[in-house]
Amino acid sequence: MTVSSVPGVRLRRVTVNGVGLNVATAGQGPAVLLLHGFPHTWRLWTEVIGPLARRYRVIAPDLRGFGDSDRPTGGYDAGTLAADAAGLLEALDAGPAAVVGIDLGTPPAFLLAVRRPGLVRRLVLMESMLGDLPGAEEFLAGGPPWWFGFHAEPGLAETVLAGREEAYIGWFLDRGTLGRGVRADVRAEFVRAYTGTGALRAAFGAYRALPTGARQIRQAVAGARLTVPALTIGAHPVGRALEQQLRPHADQLTGHVIPDCGHIIPLDRPDPLLDLLEPFLDAEGRRYGQPADASALRKGASPTPPSP
Repeated sequence: MTVSSVPGVRLRRVTVNGVGLNVATAGQGPAVLLLHGFPHTWRLWTEVIGPLARRYRVIAPDLRGFGDSDRPTGGYDAGTLAADAAGLLEALDAGPAAVVGIDLGTPPAFLLAVRRPGLVRRLVLMESMLGDLPGAEEFLAGGPPWWFGFHAEPGLAETVLAGREEAYIGWFLDRGTLGRGVRADVRAEFVRAYTGTGALRAAFGAYRALPTGARQIRQAVAGARLTVPALTIGAHPVGRALEQQLRPHADQLTGHVIPDCGHIIPLDRPDPLLDLLEPFLDAEGRRYGQPADASALRKGASPTPPSP
């Protein structure tokens, strides 16, 4: 285990399903598993790991093929990524955990909760779509984002982008923060993680497996409901599309949209995210709906005592 450049975070290697995953961990308490998307690594959670680690055991892996995790030739569909997440929780003896997924990390987080509800106590899904489930028609009125098709064509994107990774990744980071950008050190880590044909090819594997993931999601909701308490958090551009997809299939669902926030919520607006996330992750939900208290706790203030 090694110390990372983020205070309080340690990195370790965990082999799951024959794949070595680079895993960031911090804190103690009930487990919180954080699943990133594209073009991210575990460093997506840089601004929220510290506050969460004050009460929780935070586990933030690089997904297979991403960052410093292994790059197998296959297994990038949502179902396999969900199995990786389940295996990681079991290997670390960390279940049941609260599971948080964003972007490409959302479908595996959802499938994990539906397939293995005993491993998931709470579920948070952000800024993504759940396959082709109804509810996202308005968001998709002009077609899916252009890069979905570009990334999905085998061999194309990694060939075109080789040597141009910094500009390409930078475009997503700027767009995903509404032009505000991300910290220079985090930006440099993302660029490093996606530099080289092999790194790009592995990352685009998740896009090439989207049709398989969509089929897995359809099969999952046909045979089961989402029974764990769930929270959707939207921003720009997804908004409430994910909530609308999920609502017919969830027993306990709350949806929020963070205003003036780009797609990369944990880096663009970490404080409003924590105002929603921290109380929801409370196992009993005692503080849910009181984000001001969560903010006060992060700043070191004493929480307001409950009424007698």
